Amino acid sequence: MKKKLFLALVGIVLLAGVLGGIKMLQFDRMAAQGNFSPPPAVVTTAAVESTAWESRLTAVGSLEAVQGVTVTAELNGKVVDIAFEPGAFVQAGDLLVQQDVSSETAQLRADEATLALRKANYDRARELLAQKVVTQAAFDQALAEYKQARAAIDNIRSVMAKKTIRAPFAGRLGIRLVNLGQILDGGEPIVSLQSLDPIFVNFLLPQHQIANLRIGLTVRITSDALPGESVEGRITAINPQVEEDTRNIRIQATANNLKEHLRPGMFVNVAIILPEEQEVLVIPATAVLYAPYSDSVFVVEKATAGDDGPAGLQLRQQFVRLGAQRGDYMAVISGLNAGEQVVSTGVFKYRNGQAVRVDNSLAPAFSPSPEPEDR
Repeated sequence: MKKKLFLALVGIVLLAGVLGGIKMLQFDRMAAQGNFSPPPAVVTTAAVESTAWESRLTAVGSLEAVQGVTVTAELNGKVVDIAFEPGAFVQAGDLLVQQDVSSETAQLRADEATLALRKANYDRARELLAQKVVTQAAFDQALAEYKQARAAIDNIRSVMAKKTIRAPFAGRLGIRLVNLGQILDGGEPIVSLQSLDPIFVNFLLPQHQIANLRIGLTVRITSDALPGESVEGRITAINPQVEEDTRNIRIQATANNLKEHLRPGMFVNVAIILPEEQEVLVIPATAVLYAPYSDSVFVVEKATAGDDGPAGLQLRQQFVRLGAQRGDYMAVISGLNAGEQVVSTGVFKYRNGQAVRVDNSLAPAFSPSPEPEDR
């Protein structure tokens, strides 16, 4: 038993020696061939460009109808006619709801008869006064009764007009909130009426931007309700008072809304276009390697020949300060110079000092205002 164990140990030692010898021969051959270096990585590049961007102030705003109201009943009464369709467009003065005016109609006929009598008495008294048959007091009494009869008719007609509910202005109606036969109380809602074109855009800006604002500046409005589109308007009002809680100033712009895609209550993105343009350095947004400590890019530059190999191209990681983004481009505040070449795609897989080879045959096209192909 001991002899078999001894032979097994000898076999293991001989096998380890053979494997170690083979590895040593491999290492000697690699050393004879020189140091091994990986092939250069293929990269796409883009130039750091100097361009003029329009100056903008951005904010988030909300939409408000130029005229908007919930139409309500002024007086108590029963609904006898609904003359509108929910969601329809109506003109100012169009009939919306008719309340029951049967008792007012009967009262009006009685008051008209009284008015005719009082007018006849007044005319007769005037003639007799000219002939000095009646006293001035009798004429004044007839005149007062005539005016009271006219006032009674005006009052009953006013009540009938209030029970004939009409659109106060042109606009788009909402959902009907009443039914035929319903007894309405004074102030009870009937339907929402909103004037949608044009439409107000309300937004806030910090107080230090007041010097850049004035009436008439162009405002560009974008919303998820208008995918790929924008609506332009103009600043029409600037609040004279700064809000004490936030130190912001409230601004109102007016924009056309012909298609009525913008509705009151929606939030929108607002860009105020300033008249002065801004010179900036721009790079593709995909060229930026984002990190918590600092953002960086890879600059492609020539490598000098040395012991490590022949001259070629290599990467230098450069930290940068970024500004605003416009479409596919990002503004660079500091860290780069115009004309430098940076890696434009796949920056997460490269490292500082890595050897590279440039191939822009498959480089994507970048645009400050990209549009989807399937739009």
